[in-house]
Amino acid sequence: AMAKHGGSLGETGCVSWIFDKKGYILVNKAKATEDSVMSAALDAGAEDMKNDPKEGNFEIITAPEDFNNVKAAIEKANIPVESAEITMLPKNYVALDGKATEQMIRLMDALEDHDDVQNVYANFDIPDEAAENIGK
Repeated sequence: AMAKHGGSLGETGCVSWIFDKKGYILVNKAKATEDSVMSAALDAGAEDMKNDPKEGNFEIITAPEDFNNVKAAIEKANIPVESAEITMLPKNYVALDGKATEQMIRLMDALEDHDDVQNVYANFDIPDEAAENIGK
């Protein structure tokens, strides 16, 4: 799948420096106020909270060791958690456009559909204009 879609396979761990292991919690903005989420999350040890207006979510970032405490504090404040996981978040993003965007989407789809692949982490960013032009 990698070579077919323009990717290449490196040694184990060769790109791990690009990512940080973090706790990642999503809360739907329609179900809680920014102040209530921020208060519960930051008081429990969250590192950061981002307001994602495009997706309609609050994103809470934690250190892996604080993840369970932060998630429990949010739930204790009667704030429903949409999703929560320990994951790998990129330190920086690489902007893609044009052919690179289409090639990356095909590669990601192929990897996610492959039976032997457990997780796929990426550090690309597709600008809205490029996303709208996919397949045109």
